[in-house]
Amino acid sequence: KLEKVPIDAIQGDLEELGLDRSVVEKLLSVLTNNSIEAITEVLGEDSAAVKQLSQLLSLCEAYGIEDWIIFDASVVRGLAYYTGIVFEAFDRRGELRAIAGGGRYDKLLETFGGEATPAVGFGFGDAVIVELLKERDALPSFESSGIDSVVFAMNGDLYDSAVAIATKLRKAGQSVDVVLEQKKTKWVFKHSDRIKSRFVVIVAPDETANGEVSIKNLGTGEQSSVKIEELDSWAESQKL
Repeated sequence: KLEKVPIDAIQGDLEELGLDRSVVEKLLSVLTNNSIEAITEVLGEDSAAVKQLSQLLSLCEAYGIEDWIIFDASVVRGLAYYTGIVFEAFDRRGELRAIAGGGRYDKLLETFGGEATPAVGFGFGDAVIVELLKERDALPSFESSGIDSVVFAMNGDLYDSAVAIATKLRKAGQSVDVVLEQKKTKWVFKHSDRIKSRFVVIVAPDETANGEVSIKNLGTGEQSSVKIEELDSWAESQKL
């Protein structure tokens, strides 16, 4: 909030809560002084918060990421289950709102009936990530996905077979997308064309019963049947 609202306004709000002006001034001086030393002077060296923060910053230095970490005493997360340090992540230029935020919560799993488990977690906004990637001209176009084959099961009874076939192709070195939804064949071919897949592997009832799949080459338009047991050889023959 300190970044969005003038300090004078915040000071007024705190005074309305009944805090003495000297207390408010001391509090604001700590919140706006981004150093562990300032916090230590107020809380004392024996403070659990000071010890945790000092240990975290020491670990950041050991990992070589201290240049990416800024201590900010004014960061407050709104969820009550946090039990320790909280954090927010921003772009280095500071032009966007928080990309991610989270913290330590040692009692959350226990609260919902699980075993007492120390934990750290965070959430992030996909919209902010997209904006950041756009600004950096790093947003992928997805025009070429690198997918070799799209495996399509024509009905739900064939999902297991489709997954097994996709696994076989992946082991043979292919990048594979699997469609495990009730989609029309026309949609599958449009989807495959959109992601620039090279082949569509159709898992159909009759062919599967015969131990085969139908494979369409999207580059040439040719379609052929291949024995499932020979898919690894087929995939090897299609390597670029």
